[in-house]
Amino acid sequence: MMLKIYTSIHIVISLVAVVSGIVVLFGMLDGKRLEGRTKFFLITTVSTSVTGFFFPFHGFTPALGTGIISLVVAILARYVCHLAGAWSKTYVISAVISLYLNVFVLVVQAFLKIPALKEIAPTQNDPPLKFTQIIVLTAFVVLGILAALKFRSEVPAGAIASTRTARR
Repeated sequence: MMLKIYTSIHIVISLVAVVSGIVVLFGMLDGKRLEGRTKFFLITTVSTSVTGFFFPFHGFTPALGTGIISLVVAILARYVCHLAGAWSKTYVISAVISLYLNVFVLVVQAFLKIPALKEIAPTQNDPPLKFTQIIVLTAFVVLGILAALKFRSEVPAGAIASTRTARR
């Protein structure tokens, strides 16, 4: 019973992380920083990863390592290095990788849990799942490249002034 409740909480956090990540990605594509939404995305994505570690799993996988590294790098680039220089592109790429990995898991879980999808890919090694994952990966590669090209690391002048005014 407790595992079912815990799983439900993990799923909700994961879905919120995916939705907030998509919002942040489209902000990047529009050249916007979306400060509050980005913080929310990173917090929910970290929460997804942390809650995921409490499920039984068999060993450390490359996917786990990539997820952890991309999240740590995104947070480091954004909040420690303040998107200075190459850290801007590093942030975009690592945040997009973190979002992609969440979506990857979402697609796999959808094919496991949704009866119509499970029927067309019962072994998790079937062409419909593979094809879907190739489409998702391709979309994220394209969106990630576009976001890295369009994202602005500098804070607009009005934002600095409003931050100073808000602190007083």
